[in-house]
Formats: sequence, C-alpha cells, structure tokens
Amino acid sequence: MITQHSPAFIDFEASSLDLIASYPIEVGICLPDGTLHSWLIQPHILWQDWSESAEKIHGITRKTLEREGTPVYQVATALNRLLTGPVYCDAWTFDSFWLHRLFRAANMRAEFQLESVSMLLNADEVRLWANSRQRVINQLGLPVHRAANDALILHKTWEDIQLLAMEAAGPDQAR
Repeated sequence: MITQHSPAFIDFEASSLDLIASYPIEVGICLPDGTLHSWLIQPHILWQDWSESAEKIHGITRKTLEREGTPVYQVATALNRLLTGPVYCDAWTFDSFWLHRLFRAANMRAEFQLESVSMLLNADEVRLWANSRQRVINQLGLPVHRAANDALILHKTWEDIQLLAMEAAGPDQAR
C-alpha cells in the first residue's frame, strides 16, 4: 500500500513482559514529520513488578524512573496533546496493554487509536519488513530497546518500505 503521508509511531519499554503485572517505564513517539518525543515514566504507586532481565535489555533502572520519571498523568496528557487518529506500533498486544495501564493509572482515556504496523502494509511489504528494519537499524546505529529510538526505527523502516514499493511499482504506478 503506497500512501502519501507518514503515520505516527509509538513504542513502549516496560518493567517486564508479564501481561498481568508489567507496566510502561518509557514511551517514545515519532510524529509523521519525524519529530521524536519520549518520556521516562515514574512508576504509579500500585506498579511493583520489576524484571532484572528486562532491565538488562533496556538499561533503565527503577531508581532512575523514580528519580527522573514523569508522572503518569503528565505523560498521558502529553500523548493526547501530540497524537490523534491511528498511531502504529510493532508489538500491538504488549503496547496496547501498556498504553491501557498508563491511561488507566492517569484516570484518562487515550484520544488516539493504537494500531499494528501490519495494518499499513500489504503482503509484499510485510515480507520486506524484517530485512528493511535491520537495514535501518544498521544505518542509524542507534541502540534498540529505547522507546524513542524504536519509534524512529519504525518510522524509517516504513519510509524504506514505501520507497521499495514505489521502485517495484515503477515510475508510472507511484502516487
């Protein structure tokens, strides 16, 4: 599917991968124009889950979150201010859970809809995604498993897929 405008992308890092006890610790967004925003999230008082193995992957300590994190209400307010319509992620099951936990803790409702990046792609583009993503990661040289970096990687991978689709379609088919 060749589209004319870039979508917004979102990524979360979390306390663990436990879909009952985990919570978001960082959220990053990449707006359609490529602008990045990210927040470390101060743990809500009811959020106690913590995984040492997850900490080794993202490199964020709970003490860092407690000291430098932004309160959940402020993060949710900022997301609602910056995002509208569909916002895309690459791990919908996990990301939707953490988005829900964030907004529930803030006692707010998200004013945007979370969608899987696969909703943007046709079957050929889905097949190209993994290789394109790895190429983008190599080109950018950014560490993965940090929310803003991962949101930018989604954005750049989507752009790369769009270019590949236009090249495959030929000059007469590109819109």
